[in-house]
Amino acid sequence: MYIWESKSWPSFVFSTDLIQAQLENVLVLQQQLIGKAKNLPEGMDRQAEMDALIQEALQTTEIEGEKLNVGSVRSSVAKHLGLEQAGLPAATRQTESLVTMLCNATSDLQQPISQQMLCDWQAAIFPEPPITKNINIGELRGDAPMQVVSQKGRHEVVHFQAPPKDKLEDELNAFLDWFNLKQPLEMHGIIRAAISHLWLITLHPFDDGNGRITRALTDRALAQDEQTSIRFYSLSAAIEKNREAYYQILENTQGCKTKIQEESGCETEVTEWLIWFLNVLAQAMQQGQARIERVINKTRFWQTHSQTVLSERQIKVLNRLLDGAGDEFVENGIDIGINASKYKSLTNVSKPTATRDLAELVAKGCLKQLPGGGRSTRYAIQITATNTES
Repeated sequence: MYIWESKSWPSFVFSTDLIQAQLENVLVLQQQLIGKAKNLPEGMDRQAEMDALIQEALQTTEIEGEKLNVGSVRSSVAKHLGLEQAGLPAATRQTESLVTMLCNATSDLQQPISQQMLCDWQAAIFPEPPITKNINIGELRGDAPMQVVSQKGRHEVVHFQAPPKDKLEDELNAFLDWFNLKQPLEMHGIIRAAISHLWLITLHPFDDGNGRITRALTDRALAQDEQTSIRFYSLSAAIEKNREAYYQILENTQGCKTKIQEESGCETEVTEWLIWFLNVLAQAMQQGQARIERVINKTRFWQTHSQTVLSERQIKVLNRLLDGAGDEFVENGIDIGINASKYKSLTNVSKPTATRDLAELVAKGCLKQLPGGGRSTRYAIQITATNTES
C-alpha cells in the first residue's frame, strides 16, 4: 500500500510530543538568523539574499542530477535582484527562467496558489523541451502510470507509484484548497510547509520537475510563515547534502514503511518525516547564518584589499573562494581551500602560472597556506571572521 491509498488519506497524523524538540530548535535558529540579517550593514542584505538564491537555484537542480553553470546563475540572480552584473557572463534562457520561477514562488505571498500557477512554474523549468525524452510541459502529466524507479543491475526497482491520472485533478484541487487556507487546522507554519512538501511530491502531478516544483512551493510556505519574501537560507542546499536520506525517508513514508507507521497501524502517520524535515531545515538555517558571515567577510576583504593590485583572473578566483559557490572548497564543514590544479582549471592558465599566481596572492595577504605541502599544498582566504550577533 502507498500512503495515498490509505482510507485516512490525506488526514495526516503526527505526534506533537515527538517533534517538539526539533521544532523548538528550528525556531531558535530562525530567530538567530533573523537577528543576523537585521544587523547586516546597509547593502549587505541584498548580497546575502543573492547568495542564498544562487544556492537554491544550483542545488534544487543538482538534487535531480543536473548541474547549472554557476556564472550564468549568478548573472540571472543579480539581474532579478537589481544588483551589479558587470563582469558576469551572460545568463542563459534556462537560468533566467528558473530564477524567475524561484522568485515568483516566494512573492505575492497572499495570492492563492492555483493549478495553473503550478503548471506555469513547471513550464519555467523547461524553457526548451528536453531532447532525450518526451514530456508534457505546462500541464499535468499524461495517462501513463507515474513511477519513481531506479536501476539495480539488470532490474528496475519501483520505489513509489503516484495516484493515477483519473484521480490526479481532484487530488491536486484538494491539496490546493488545503494549502490556500494558510494555517490549516491551526497547524504551525513550519509543520504546514513540511506536510505541503510530502503531500505534493506524493501527488507527483507532472511528467518531470516534481521535485523542483515541490521545493519551490515549500519555500513559499516557509516564506508565508516568516511573513517575508526575502530568503536568507536555502532548503534545497541542505536537502542536497542529505540527498540519499531524503529519498529514503520519502520512500519509507510514502510506502507506509516507517517504524511508527508500522507500530501504530496508521498509514498516514508522518512523525518520522516531520522529524527528518525539521532536522534538515535546522541545517539550512545554520548554513544561512554561515552565509551571512561569508557576505560580511567578502565585503570587508575587498575593503582591506581595495588598493591591492591584482589580475583579472586572481580577482575571479578570490571571488569564487569568498562566495563558496556550491561549497566546492569545503569538505565536511572544513575549509580545504584551493590548489594549483584547481586554480588552473578555473583560469585556463598553465600549472607554473597557477603556482606563481597563488604565491603572489599569499605574499599580498589575500591567501594563506593551509597545513600540508608539496603537491597537496592548498590555500584559503586570509580573513578574520566577524561576529554579527546582536
